[in-house]
Amino acid sequence: MGFIKEFKEFISKGNIFDMAVGIIMGSAFTAIVNSLVKDILSPFLGLFTGGINFNDLSVKFGDAEFKYGSFIMTAINFFLIALVLFLLIKAMMGFKKAALRKTEAVAEEEPTTKICPFCKSEIDISATRCPHCTSILEDTEKN
Repeated sequence: MGFIKEFKEFISKGNIFDMAVGIIMGSAFTAIVNSLVKDILSPFLGLFTGGINFNDLSVKFGDAEFKYGSFIMTAINFFLIALVLFLLIKAMMGFKKAALRKTEAVAEEEPTTKICPFCKSEIDISATRCPHCTSILEDTEKN
């Protein structure tokens, strides 16, 4: 009975669902990247190689056939997939940094101090009484 209870607790934890969503999204993303490489980048690469289909390249020694062209194409696909992933991650990080800079710029633009209208001292923006002259400040005044 304890085993079933432990299994229920394990399966109902949020981490399992997060991991499942991550795996499913990873599979979908893999399909997109593979299609990009197979359907767009590889044919584009074929323009520069004169339309050679590397998959057809092979050499026979007796009854054994070594399909070295298939290996070359797999290696090329690996490097193309790595390049696509690198460029996507680099672009995403660039967008993330730009958004962070924009958020920081907005935060920096917001004033944190104001000037007391009576003694002209710089005080905290949320102050309701000036610490220098002890004047009572109105809430609507920001500078």
